[in-house]
Amino acid sequence: MTLKEIVDTLGATVGLGADKLDMEVEQCFASDLMSDVLTLKDTPVLITGLCNVQTIRTCDMANLDVVIFVRGKRPTEDMVELADENGMVLICTQYSMFKTCGLLYQAGMKPLY
Repeated sequence: MTLKEIVDTLGATVGLGADKLDMEVEQCFASDLMSDVLTLKDTPVLITGLCNVQTIRTCDMANLDVVIFVRGKRPTEDMVELADENGMVLICTQYSMFKTCGLLYQAGMKPLY
């Protein structure tokens, strides 16, 4: 599944990384617990409602490339700047985490676990 397909499926907006929407991804992980995120390996997409600079720092440490913010959360300028420095893609959707996960699963996204 491409990031463009994810954006279309979620009726989402791209806050950063619009030039990377042709990137292919197979799995994603959903969590608001950054300690759980730090246990991830080679999972490019995180779905979260936690919208702060620590989210971006944690994703950088875990080598995550894409963050999908749910519930209408929008990254701050500091978050966008840090994510840009790390080559990340930031996507925002109005849907809840539950609905976001369900829509992506229906569209063919595979869960990590």
